[in-house]
Amino acid sequence: MKEKNFLVILGGGESGVGTAILGKKEGFRTFVSDKGKIKEHFKAQLDAHEIDWEEEKHSEEKIFEADMVMKSPGIPDDAPLVSRLRGKGIPVISEIEFAYAFTNAVLVGITGSNGKTTTTMFAHHLLKEGGLNVGMAGNVGQSFAKQVAETNADHYVLELSSFQLDGIEKFRPHIAVLTNITPDHLDRYRHDFNQYIASKFRIVMNQTEQDYFIYDADDPVIAKWLKENPIQSQKLPFSLREEFEKGAFIKDNQLIIRTDNLEMTMPTSNITLEGKHNAKNAMAAATVAQLLRIRKETIRQSMESFQGVEHRLEKVLKINNVQYINDSKATNVNATYYALESMESETVWIVGGVDKGNEYAELLPLVNEKVKAIICLGVNNTPILNAFGNCVDQIFETRSMEDAVKQAYKIAEKGDTVLLSPACASFDLFQNYEDRGRQFKEAVRNL
Repeated sequence: MKEKNFLVILGGGESGVGTAILGKKEGFRTFVSDKGKIKEHFKAQLDAHEIDWEEEKHSEEKIFEADMVMKSPGIPDDAPLVSRLRGKGIPVISEIEFAYAFTNAVLVGITGSNGKTTTTMFAHHLLKEGGLNVGMAGNVGQSFAKQVAETNADHYVLELSSFQLDGIEKFRPHIAVLTNITPDHLDRYRHDFNQYIASKFRIVMNQTEQDYFIYDADDPVIAKWLKENPIQSQKLPFSLREEFEKGAFIKDNQLIIRTDNLEMTMPTSNITLEGKHNAKNAMAAATVAQLLRIRKETIRQSMESFQGVEHRLEKVLKINNVQYINDSKATNVNATYYALESMESETVWIVGGVDKGNEYAELLPLVNEKVKAIICLGVNNTPILNAFGNCVDQIFETRSMEDAVKQAYKIAEKGDTVLLSPACASFDLFQNYEDRGRQFKEAVRNL
């Protein structure tokens, strides 16, 4: 790449700094601009690589000189600055698209409304245990661009959000996985579910018949889209209800995976993670491993040793025979649906936060069946009080994690479960869902 190529990066977080490091290595003149403050450790990385940066402003004269702009996933596509850049014909892409141009690795791309982190970590675990030189990036782990710059593995498992997929043009994963599609982030898609669905399916848009698409055949949204939109890649569905010539399914308590003349079976009891949704995550991850020729015995053993993801149905402690579970990563209704569905005892449910236009109605049957008390944890609890006020005898409002956990401790009885599964974003009272989950665990340990 010639020096005249000027790469501007909007956002000085993980993906922005990673892109800057890769851009510099590949001979771009690079400049990072962040409207907010850049964290100290990121500034140190930029300085160490002699990369120009600015914070708390966007110097538009400089930005508009760019040959290419990489924007962080958190900046909306219709932000005025982004619209004006596109209006001037300056390409605005995602980190995933940029890094893709500089690696020949085999790529596994995983997206979906829920389960994508678990499936990504699961697939990475299986491939690593199988002896592959594999990196994990996207929404988890270190930035994809930074890994391409510094280590460049032979394989990458990438967790991809719809926002990252919105910024791709040529990106083509050899294996694409779509865990499910339910309404989420509709505030970013003008409350149009079809726009969000189209974003998710961008993961297959550049695939050819040499590539694979692994998806949930039980998901009506996915099934409908595939009926109406032919795709090039080889389809490998997974299901809890149907059997396939090629794909993954459950029969007689055995998990069966069939790909290209290979078949693997293992007892479902060997999957360490509980819940129907985790059986699906396991199917998707094991299908990836089988396509990449990991030995059956290694897949079986690795599935038994996988521990799951922090903040996703994470068992914290048992106190007075009450189990406390941290599901802070459940930032939408569908994720909480899975959590409540997997509860096997009377549940005290801690819920609330920033509502992304949630429809709570689908939770009503589960709340009636499983939940004995609700503890609202948010600045505005009205939507939850309105939705569930008539379902349970006890409903409380709290404004801090400590109060929520103490209230739960008071009302939970022997054999009950206390479940933090907020169904909402965390930004009203916490920095992010990780901060919320850690505060929950700390409050439980302090009881």
